[in-house]
Amino acid sequence: MSYKLEICVGSISSALIAQAFGADRIELCDNLAEGGTTPSYGVIVQSKTQLEIPFFPIIRPRGGDFVFTRDEFQIMREDVLCCREMGCKGIVIGMLRKDSTVDMERCAELIALAGEMEITFHRAFDRCLSMERSLEDLVELGCHRVLTSGGKEFAPEGTEKLRSLVRQAGFRINVMPGSGITHRNLQKIAAETGAYEFHTTAKKLVENSVDPVNGQPYRLIETDGEHVQKLKEILKQIGWVY
Repeated sequence: MSYKLEICVGSISSALIAQAFGADRIELCDNLAEGGTTPSYGVIVQSKTQLEIPFFPIIRPRGGDFVFTRDEFQIMREDVLCCREMGCKGIVIGMLRKDSTVDMERCAELIALAGEMEITFHRAFDRCLSMERSLEDLVELGCHRVLTSGGKEFAPEGTEKLRSLVRQAGFRINVMPGSGITHRNLQKIAAETGAYEFHTTAKKLVENSVDPVNGQPYRLIETDGEHVQKLKEILKQIGWVY
């Protein structure tokens, strides 16, 4: 099988840039500064209309921790059903209990609602007390992959743990390194971890207009197409993983 590149985006424009420059899959979010929250219905509709590659909306009603209230969980349930009805290929979820273990019961409920959609468990995993035990929980739940930086702030700092998790996972679940991955360190991370899917924002800060009142520029985060292209070229050079 080939190496895969997932790009996390915060807008439809960034998703289209990522697609144009070779991304294999999109994690679709709002509020990247908060670590990503559920994108709007309109963004999902436009993504379904304009994207040819798979996109997975994140199901996260707010930033902050990953212990959700009853009302927040009901919002998540509705968002999962919305994504399913719209024909999304997958979703990204993550819920923990107060003791920093995977919230098995409520994750299982969301997965059941998801039907045939693929399930990625996001970096709430890095907040688990035992990543090894939690990985087995995700296998039991039937998750397809888990996004993780190996318990560190950035994946390049967590390669030892990532390698251990990849070995533990085998072919039961895909361990996908993410956070701090660039074209400068991707090949090294791939070699040191044995992973074959990688996640990054590949972002840049752009000025899209100037405030006519104070003359200050409005800045926003956007996907850097050239960075995506460099990442994809590196994975193509590595070749195939078996």
